[in-house]
Amino acid sequence: MRIRAAAFTLLELAITLAAVAIVAAFATPAYRSQIARGHRIDAMTALYRAAQFVDMQTPAATSLPSGMDQAPPTGTAVYRLRLLPADESNGGYAVAASPVESGPMYDDVCGTFTLDATGIRGNITTNASADSTGDCWGGR
Repeated sequence: MRIRAAAFTLLELAITLAAVAIVAAFATPAYRSQIARGHRIDAMTALYRAAQFVDMQTPAATSLPSGMDQAPPTGTAVYRLRLLPADESNGGYAVAASPVESGPMYDDVCGTFTLDATGIRGNITTNASADSTGDCWGGR
């Protein structure tokens, strides 16, 4: 009587590892793009929150309070927010969200997000070929 042990062969293991590698090769870029999109949404949300704060201040605020000066508001900052000087084109103020130098979004094509008092959204970027306002703000 012969007892046969049930186990994986080397060929089955190699095929399984190849399949996992192929799935990972397609899933990793999609995962990274979702993470970047989440960071961008955090920056946009922080800009709107900061704009509401500045609108409610009398006299006008000159800086943002702690916790409102970064995105996300708690934890490690990915974007730093700051108020830009008033001029005749921005309606009295503008808020900018710049990627942190050592952060994951530092080399992002969207660059720095801006929002002014008139509601105009924009991006300051070094990549001239990117239509960053339409692509980066994502219809928000």
